Amino acid sequence: MHKAGFVNIVGNPNVGKSTLMNLLVGERISIATFKAQTTRHRIMGIINTPEMQIVLSDTPGVLKPASKLQEQMLQFSESALQDADVLLYVTDMVETPDKNQAFLEKVGRMRCPILLLINKIDLSNQEELVKKVEQWHAALPQAEIIPISALNKFGVDIILERIKELLPESPAYFDKDQWTDKPARFFVTEIIREKILLYYDKEIPYSTEVVVEGFKETDRNIHINAVIYVERDSQKGILIGHKGVALKRVSTEARKSLEKFFGKSIYLETFVKVNKDWRNNEKAMKMYGYDLGDK
Repeated sequence: MHKAGFVNIVGNPNVGKSTLMNLLVGERISIATFKAQTTRHRIMGIINTPEMQIVLSDTPGVLKPASKLQEQMLQFSESALQDADVLLYVTDMVETPDKNQAFLEKVGRMRCPILLLINKIDLSNQEELVKKVEQWHAALPQAEIIPISALNKFGVDIILERIKELLPESPAYFDKDQWTDKPARFFVTEIIREKILLYYDKEIPYSTEVVVEGFKETDRNIHINAVIYVERDSQKGILIGHKGVALKRVSTEARKSLEKFFGKSIYLETFVKVNKDWRNNEKAMKMYGYDLGDK
């Protein structure tokens, strides 16, 4: 008997979805930083055993859209409610069920099993946890609640065991040696974007998009040309920094992470260009891969 199914991770921004995804898959495929709105796409990670295939999907944090980009991100999250065999709804010890009532109501109408994961329990005590469990049980009574700490890897084994029990019988959906549905270029853009999120403040990280224009791989190394797009000339100046120092730091740190990710020597060239107000430009967004065909 072989089991297989789609296990989709949803929730509000910054509750630990990407950290959990990386722990479950065992590969660093979703960038996880301290900033909200880090994940912009649905990213699949695949867990394979001889008897089972779990197709995990990490989604952008659910928020009220303030741009066409955020509208697209919300669509990625809502599409995850339509094709899930098991849903992982991630929350934390700070959040309350009324934070995003409309999305929660959609979750409440789902017929597949729901595991409600209360993350960051390491920041709390038993009394607060009991109250939080009661709150969420009242808001989503059909969900099975599992307290976890993704940071401390507590509860991850319990989640995997429950997923295995809940998956339907099915042949594998992907080849058994495949661990993601995304191409190599996608992870280059994610790693560069992660460094921008780490090293710049305010609006800069959210105004950037990375496009890989060149990716030439040999047995020993990879030569990559990447363009970082911003929305305004002033942002370009900040991103590059005085005498190019800021951009050089991003490129150096990205190169180190890319060498670790691909296990090869990396030659990385980065350029900065302006594409005015791209987050509200449907043509630009399609060029950058924000299209429902991306899910």
